[in-house]
Amino acid sequence: MAVHGLLHAGLTVSDLDRSVEWYVNVIGLKAVHRQDGDNNYTRTLVGVPDAAIRVAQLAFPGSSSIWPSSHAIELIEYTRARGKHTAPSPNDVGASHVAFVVDDIDAVCARARRSGARLRNEPVTVTAGCNRNSRACYLHDPDGHTLELMEYGPERIAELKGEPT
Repeated sequence: MAVHGLLHAGLTVSDLDRSVEWYVNVIGLKAVHRQDGDNNYTRTLVGVPDAAIRVAQLAFPGSSSIWPSSHAIELIEYTRARGKHTAPSPNDVGASHVAFVVDDIDAVCARARRSGARLRNEPVTVTAGCNRNSRACYLHDPDGHTLELMEYGPERIAELKGEPT
């Protein structure tokens, strides 16, 4: 028995079209597929008896791999049996975040600010651990999901490429 990789991270959103536009224009992902789910399979899978959903799948630019998945992020809007809006703090048990590696954290943060997104912090230099000398920040998407941006430092890039540091 083996794990083959991450299939995707799923985020429930209040407005699918707005969220797709935000993740494409601010984060830089590409939209690859949309579908509706108003069937018994979906209701059984999500455990919500009356659920009907709209889904958008997003991938990283330049990615073409289909194994184990054709996308990295799945945005889900419940069009029936909508739940309540929650915005947990990062230290709340059950809170999660999705982290993205970017090549220009300042540019992504500027796009996020222009979109009205709230940054939890300005980019900070990582001073310990495997990402030392990288830069990172937390911010929130339009529905309050916590996202992390990471701009790798040269040492981390070399390490991940298997180059001597």
